[in-house]
Amino acid sequence: MVKFICYPKCSTCKKAQKWLDENGFEYEIRDIKENNPTYQELKEWQKISGLPLKKFFNTSGMLYRSMNLKDKLPNLSEDEQLKILASDGMLVKRPILICGETVLTGFKESEWENLK
Repeated sequence: MVKFICYPKCSTCKKAQKWLDENGFEYEIRDIKENNPTYQELKEWQKISGLPLKKFFNTSGMLYRSMNLKDKLPNLSEDEQLKILASDGMLVKRPILICGETVLTGFKESEWENLK
């Protein structure tokens, strides 16, 4: 089963969900604000994706900016970064799509096309 982790009010998440619907995907929706990814989930997804941990941060979010994470993250360990990410779903880049052994952050249609 495909997991679609999103923030329902996010326009990018809405576009991604529309794309999933139009392409016949069955998926389970999880509201990232109501059910924040855990430390362990984030660690596993990062490992599977092969992406640097910074790709999991919502760098355009107000919370990210108010916490001044742009300047703080380079000096933090991976463990510390994961703890921060797990503390609030609004810090996590969205949507996240988990499909088997594939984890995608954000919505880039060209990347999602490879799932078909």
